[in-house]
Amino acid sequence: MYQIEVKIPKEIRQYKESIFFGLSARQFFCTILAVGIAAGVYLLLGPVIGRETASWLCIVLAAPAAMAGFFSYNGMNFEQFLWAVIKSEVLYAGERRYIAENIYYKCFNRKGRGDFD
Repeated sequence: MYQIEVKIPKEIRQYKESIFFGLSARQFFCTILAVGIAAGVYLLLGPVIGRETASWLCIVLAAPAAMAGFFSYNGMNFEQFLWAVIKSEVLYAGERRYIAENIYYKCFNRKGRGDFD
């Protein structure tokens, strides 16, 4: 019996559906969130702390929300990457020592085993 082999390009695995302006749903909602944060900070704090300072504060506060939508590292999104960093640097952090162990020495030099000379 004959089999037909169909080759699928590797780029097909990296396909992401775009919903609006060529952005994926995640990118679109994170962009909307960043714009909302920036507008809210500017409108609420602009008259209080000055427009120039408020504009810099908008950038600082909206950047993480915008970055969360577009960030990708080794197939992880921003939240997964942040959790991996917290686990490796904080939760499981500590001194890790490598101590070599000679298995042959342990096996042949146990008491009661006799000498192998």
